[in-house]
Amino acid sequence: MELYNYMGYELIEKIINKEIIVKDLIQSAFDRIETTDNLIYSFINLSKDKALKKAKEYDIKIQKGKKVGNLYGLPLANKDLICIKGFPTTCCSKILEGYHPPYNAFVTERLIEQEGAIHIGNTNMDEFAMGSSTENSCYGPTYNPWDISRVPGGSSGGSAASIASGQAILALGSDTGGSIRCPASFCGVVGLKPTYGRVSRYGLVAFANSLDQIGTITKCVYDTALLLEIIAGKDPLDSTSVNIKVDKYTEELKKPLDKKILGVPEEFFGEGVNNEVKSSVKKSIEKLKSLGATTVEVTIPHLEYTVATYYLLCMSEASSNLARYDGLRYGKMSQNLKGDVYDVFSRTRNEGLGAEVRRRIFLGTYALSAGYYDMYYIKALKVRTLIKNDFQEAYKKCDFIVCPTMPSTAFKIGEKVDDPLQMYMDDVLTCPVNLAGLPAITIPCGFDSNDLPIGFQIIGNYFDEKGILNIGYQLEQELNIYRKTVPAIK
Repeated sequence: MELYNYMGYELIEKIINKEIIVKDLIQSAFDRIETTDNLIYSFINLSKDKALKKAKEYDIKIQKGKKVGNLYGLPLANKDLICIKGFPTTCCSKILEGYHPPYNAFVTERLIEQEGAIHIGNTNMDEFAMGSSTENSCYGPTYNPWDISRVPGGSSGGSAASIASGQAILALGSDTGGSIRCPASFCGVVGLKPTYGRVSRYGLVAFANSLDQIGTITKCVYDTALLLEIIAGKDPLDSTSVNIKVDKYTEELKKPLDKKILGVPEEFFGEGVNNEVKSSVKKSIEKLKSLGATTVEVTIPHLEYTVATYYLLCMSEASSNLARYDGLRYGKMSQNLKGDVYDVFSRTRNEGLGAEVRRRIFLGTYALSAGYYDMYYIKALKVRTLIKNDFQEAYKKCDFIVCPTMPSTAFKIGEKVDDPLQMYMDDVLTCPVNLAGLPAITIPCGFDSNDLPIGFQIIGNYFDEKGILNIGYQLEQELNIYRKTVPAIK
């Protein structure tokens, strides 16, 4: 079996047992990228020379019995909005062309510098994380490894595609309204969005501060648990990170599901959710019941308002955050310097920002403007509280909520790019989690009639990542489909 077909924890065992060396593992990752990335375009920048040099150093240390970190040189793909010192980070936007961060993000410092993951490159994404299909990138779209005529989901589409195709073993993403869970669902891999505050956002280029959360994409739940143990925890450089004990998630995975009560919200199975998706998710719920869990019906009555609420808030925050990209403070300035400073700023943004980013800035600025602030932004904040309260009412009856991740499987490239409202509606099952700040995980639970993956979402109460990982692991092992390889990429 090729190295790229193994799980991360299995490769660590092989390295420890001297069955393989780190250099061969990293070389196999680049070989896989070379043979497949001309089809799916997961990566926008590679760090081949540095990665291979680091792998040789690790092999020498391991041979001498020295410690190299708990990840033993596993290849890591990084979403192109999480800072790595000295490596190009553009958020897939022309306006950040040539930007090299002078520091590491908290998560990349932990994974690469402290625990021995090897960064192999940055992955494609929707520009500034604004999108659900990875079609809004200045580098062009990424394609789904299961069917290269379809989108991989977004905005972390490059990271998810790199894992699904075996190019990387571990990947980082960010999730503002489903940007990890959407592509993980479409690409048939595991995506985790932790509780807001569980993982530091230091070094994450902001889209919407009150919603953004860094998370992980991997092939299996065990690898996800291993990564979360490393990146979770308090960071003094991020005031939103919480000082709560980090559990040994990998040790909690095999606990029985007896006495676990799963809430099934009727609204998450309503109109707009594909019948094949509903059927696969409901079969998986029955599997969990056979493992000892019980179910109860719950309701999230304000679900119908979540998409409008989410987009009002995220666009308003984006408008504020992206005001700094004027070519003077941040970003590449227009070469046409005619007119006053406002003309130059306007040209800079028009040349450097894509259509979807500009659309969201316009709408967010409008919602924050005098006369409309109370009507839109403040009202959205109030509805956000109602949605959060809905979840807390539901958790009085259950321990976890289970539902589909996405209302459908991956759609065709170009199918929705000219219809932003239709694209926004695809976030209806993921963005409520961000509005409430809850943790959620998606795992593959089956395939539709086109052999496209279907995602199963498990939503936990605040800081109960160990619970959703436990349920996800038990279901993953019961279904035993997570090792299925993509047919479109040989």
